[in-house]
Amino acid sequence: MCGIVGAVAQRNITPILVEGLKRLEYRGYDSCGVALHVDGQLQRSRSTSRVADLEQQINEAHLQGFTGIAHTRWATHGAPASHNAHPHFSPSADAARIALVHNGIIENHDELRAELTALGYVFQSQTDTEVIAHLVDHMYNGDLFDTVQQAVKRLTGAYAIAVFCREEPHRVVAARQGSPLIVGIGNGENFVASDAMALAGTTDQIIYLEEGDVVDLQLGRVWIVDSNGKPVQRDVKTVQAHTGAAELGPYRHYMQKEIFEQPRVIGDTLEGVTGIMPELFGDGAYNVFKQIDRVLILACGTSYYSGLTAKYWIESVARIPVNVEIASEYRYRDSVPHPNTLVVTISQSGETADTLAALKHARSLGMEHTLTICNVATSAMVRECKLAYITRAGVEVGVASTKAFTTQLAGLFLLTLSLAQINGRLTDAEEAEHLKAMRHLPVAIASVLALEPQIIAWAEDFARKENALFLGRGMHYPIALEGALKLKEISYIHAEAYPAGELKHGPLALVTEEMPVVTVAPNDALIEKLKSNMQEVRARGGQLYVFADVDSRITSGEGVHVIRLPEHYGLLSPILHVVSLQLLAYHAAVARGTDVDKPRNLAKSVTVE
Repeated sequence: MCGIVGAVAQRNITPILVEGLKRLEYRGYDSCGVALHVDGQLQRSRSTSRVADLEQQINEAHLQGFTGIAHTRWATHGAPASHNAHPHFSPSADAARIALVHNGIIENHDELRAELTALGYVFQSQTDTEVIAHLVDHMYNGDLFDTVQQAVKRLTGAYAIAVFCREEPHRVVAARQGSPLIVGIGNGENFVASDAMALAGTTDQIIYLEEGDVVDLQLGRVWIVDSNGKPVQRDVKTVQAHTGAAELGPYRHYMQKEIFEQPRVIGDTLEGVTGIMPELFGDGAYNVFKQIDRVLILACGTSYYSGLTAKYWIESVARIPVNVEIASEYRYRDSVPHPNTLVVTISQSGETADTLAALKHARSLGMEHTLTICNVATSAMVRECKLAYITRAGVEVGVASTKAFTTQLAGLFLLTLSLAQINGRLTDAEEAEHLKAMRHLPVAIASVLALEPQIIAWAEDFARKENALFLGRGMHYPIALEGALKLKEISYIHAEAYPAGELKHGPLALVTEEMPVVTVAPNDALIEKLKSNMQEVRARGGQLYVFADVDSRITSGEGVHVIRLPEHYGLLSPILHVVSLQLLAYHAAVARGTDVDKPRNLAKSVTVE
């Protein structure tokens, strides 16, 4: 989602700010901007196009400075328009004293806007962010650090802010509450950003700010106080941010590249797993797993679908009851907590605001056994949970998740086996068989990727459609949900997924010759039931597009199009089948000419509610 970069240095920081924004483009945005301290004045450039357009504007204006902030915005309050783009100035653009950028949502912005308007401030945008800029200007007492500490006490909601002042060159003040923010330490220069990746190549010395922290960045020092105003020391960590993901290589889009990286990243995620043991999830996991008798999974979007798949695995193999909750809904209902619950969060970024809030809510209810499946070892989610399994998908640039999803599934399957082992439901022979199957996953996925030419032919048909149904049964129903999500995210084709047995309970009314029906058809215990559901579609003239296992005995015919996956893969079959659905969505989007990597209205890392 929104991205922040800021710097104080003795050199021109414009290239650092622009490069930082480029590294944050993968998060999704609809406007961007830079503000700099130039010859005693504040100057800025903003764009509702891409960062490359902003860079051109900056170069044409010859904007250079030693202190500044930059931002990529994903619209919440106010449309994606230049006047709503960050950075925001106060008291006005012509007489700017304060420049500010903000991630998050200020819930009491209406109240503050009314108060500041009565004081004479004129608002140029519809954003909640401009309220903060004017508030800081109104409260400014000659010391920006002290002013920001006082101003954030007036804010209700989530925020990460970076602000600088015309009167105080070589100083940037930043604060966070509910939104991620990091500090980068340099030699006689210092930086702030919402993501360590933004500073890759500039510094690898990173401080992760805690909730409520306010930080004062100057040339020779970094000073941090906590939410009580007490000076604190935060650990400096050496973080090697991934930069290789920025290279497309032979691929047309990042999403295609990331789909084809899945054999490697699955292998990386499983590297070093020589046996099933609780310690895969951290020190103390054995004692935690012995105490729990149920699992609660909290996640959003694609991660939620990985959790739904894990429910089938854990209940079937480990025989432990599992509840899967949409994180954005969980904390707003009256649930029944149980202290012996293992609370599992799933997040690609580890900064998903709804999932972090749901985790904190679960802990407030007395459920202290927490574990996360996450792709970022230094994220807030990992720091908040007692246990963790770090997937190794690497940076995922495409907004629509692919390799992060399959590596989540790999981590969740290891969790399934570990819980089964603790409960005496995994024999040595079964463990060996499962590990053998997992080690074979990279080869098996590569064989699915080889089906790309056949899938491209289907995608050309899909590109002419406006609606589609996806069907699955059992543990492949969540995979059908994920396939429908991928198609709607990047091709803008309306797609819905259903358990195949639910067809006759309503969705069958939608089936016509113009409604393609994608069917996930592994050769499992439900295959005959699924075939009956497929006949229901054909009887209404629907067109079936079936991803079948090689031995499922489903044949092509009139209205039935079949692509055979090379092998049946048992419990791990969902990982293979989802790859074929990713390819279908990707090539349908390419055929329709959409912006595959940056679909409209969507963001990569959802750091606001």
